[in-house]
Amino acid sequence: MKRRYDNSDSIGPAQSKQRFNSHDGEPESTNNYARKVADHYSARSNKTLKEREASPIIHLKKLNNWIKSVLIQLFAYRGDSVLDLACGKGGDLIKWDKAKIGYYVGVDIAEGSIEDCRTRFNGEADQNAYRKKFTFPARLLCGDCFEVRLDKVLQDDAPFDICSCQFALHYSWSTEARARRALENISALLRPGGTFIGTIPDSNVIIKKLRQAKELKFGNNVYWISFDEENAQKKFRSQRPFGIKYTFHLEDAVDCPEWIVPFDVFKSMAEEYGLELVFVKNSHEFVNEYLKRPEFAELMHRLGALGDGSQDQSTLSKDEWEAAYLYLSFVLRKRAQPQSHQTTANRAKRGQMHIARDDIINIDQ
Repeated sequence: MKRRYDNSDSIGPAQSKQRFNSHDGEPESTNNYARKVADHYSARSNKTLKEREASPIIHLKKLNNWIKSVLIQLFAYRGDSVLDLACGKGGDLIKWDKAKIGYYVGVDIAEGSIEDCRTRFNGEADQNAYRKKFTFPARLLCGDCFEVRLDKVLQDDAPFDICSCQFALHYSWSTEARARRALENISALLRPGGTFIGTIPDSNVIIKKLRQAKELKFGNNVYWISFDEENAQKKFRSQRPFGIKYTFHLEDAVDCPEWIVPFDVFKSMAEEYGLELVFVKNSHEFVNEYLKRPEFAELMHRLGALGDGSQDQSTLSKDEWEAAYLYLSFVLRKRAQPQSHQTTANRAKRGQMHIARDDIINIDQ
């Protein structure tokens, strides 16, 4: 990794000053939690196709990939410039390639994940040996996109047509400052009329299940969620929507702290940054709606998440379907009249078709 950037100043609107009460002690531990999450994902190595197929939640993973693919097909256009926050190991690169985007910037806090993303983009990972080169240039940055001011780092790359943050935005809700930084970055880097797509845990479902449970832990054979004793009353004050922590374990995928994102608060706060809700759907609703469209039904069949619909091992298990219910997908659009759709030729000159290890930009808080 080569360059380092120092970031400090706020880029939010005047009304973006902290206005909620914080949970005691949470700000001091935020960096520790962020590092724990980063270390968890860095430690997860890329797997071969055979290893992935052996996962106990392989059909849930395929379902989540289908949901992300549908979001991208619905809202990405040929030639789009894409900002992928918490891009991880680059698992969505193929999806973006199929959308024929023009430029890609990926950001992730985990050094190991960014390195895996680099090798996947270059076609150097074992499981991608058969793939042709990607058709778009790219840049990769390593750093915490919920802490760092990205508009300075990406001023020559912006504006972006679409921003994606999949299964990660809830890590910003440990504090109000981090949640606002995430929205500041997205708003500052999207063009007017640009789109923000994402997937996060459904707080309504999680809290409902918590209140139905006898204790502070619930789950099934593929996942469990556990809350600390401080939440023994199972009541959450609307004045304190940040820092509501729980531990999430998902077989062969996740085992780290996460945070509740009350969607009504998220929606209101996003509006302060000019990001207006297009839709929000729980994963069950999402599947039931978009599986009716022939092109997406065919995609589901190809991915194999539901198999042939029988109750054998070739289809999503009951426990996996319950785990899918824990998530929702949303789409936001940046306020203002959309400009005529422009190509990303000039910005794409900053990207590369082959990324060396020293090309990864390291960004500091």
